[in-house]
Amino acid sequence: MAAEKATFAGGCFWCMVEPFDQRPGIIQVVSGYTGGHVDNPTYEEVCSNTTGHLEAVQITFDPEIMPYEKLVETFWQQIDPTDPGGQFNDRGESYQTAIFYHNEKQKEIAEQSKKQLENSGKFKKAIVTKILPAKPFYEAEENHQDYYKKQSFHYRLYKKGSGREDFIKQTWQADKSDLKKKLTPLQYHVTQENGTERPFQNEYWDNEEDGIYVDIISGKVLFSSKDQYDAGCGWPSFTKPVDPYEIDEKTDTTHGMIRTEIRSKTADSHLGHVFEDGPKEAGGLRYCMNSAAMRFIPKDNMEEEGYEDYLYLFRD
Repeated sequence: MAAEKATFAGGCFWCMVEPFDQRPGIIQVVSGYTGGHVDNPTYEEVCSNTTGHLEAVQITFDPEIMPYEKLVETFWQQIDPTDPGGQFNDRGESYQTAIFYHNEKQKEIAEQSKKQLENSGKFKKAIVTKILPAKPFYEAEENHQDYYKKQSFHYRLYKKGSGREDFIKQTWQADKSDLKKKLTPLQYHVTQENGTERPFQNEYWDNEEDGIYVDIISGKVLFSSKDQYDAGCGWPSFTKPVDPYEIDEKTDTTHGMIRTEIRSKTADSHLGHVFEDGPKEAGGLRYCMNSAAMRFIPKDNMEEEGYEDYLYLFRD
């Protein structure tokens, strides 16, 4: 299947690249301007709110790996769709939100997704994000491309300071109010109290069956058996996550060590740690996870349980 394009306006385009970039099936993410009436506008012209353009990102993607539905879902999770005057600290027309569809199928998916969001009750105010036909897209200046990589420190300060980061966490993290009833004592200890299960005495450390590992709380896909290997440590180990978007990394200074903790993004639960002693031919990383933080879904059960979009992982 040929690559497709998706275009989203979500306020400052600095913050709209990272959520899509480096995800499976994503070929390119470009910052730019669209929706207005001026050819080849500059950043200053767009920010003056006289061109009709919105700051936006245009994504080139493989729909067999990353369906458009998932892109739209990710888009909603980056914005406040009830704000007609901009996004967070950025005010004005150029920071308004919109989905620009490139064909009728994208339009249908976007409209259905918006309706589902409206009916979910997640937002008390009306959803004002527009769904519009795609117009010419103009790439932004080079210093605005991949800003989260080029100016990572400033980007983090900006995302936090603008209010976007806290809004996303408060709005989209999984409900954890009843976890003690839903989880076993070990699952709760590992995920909510940053615990560690016993090596060689956990469910998946020596699993050799094909399938995926999902977060025990949110159900989000975390790892694949394709990337699992025996690290000799007694815990399930992987060379990489299926989708980097679904995990967060945090510095862990407990127990007199400096380590990188891995947490699930949606559930904000402890999964394990990542180390730099993994197979060099696979990138050199070892994601050492707790079995109790995950649920394994065999390949033969993935379609039945609603994970058919991830069967591409097991195609030859």
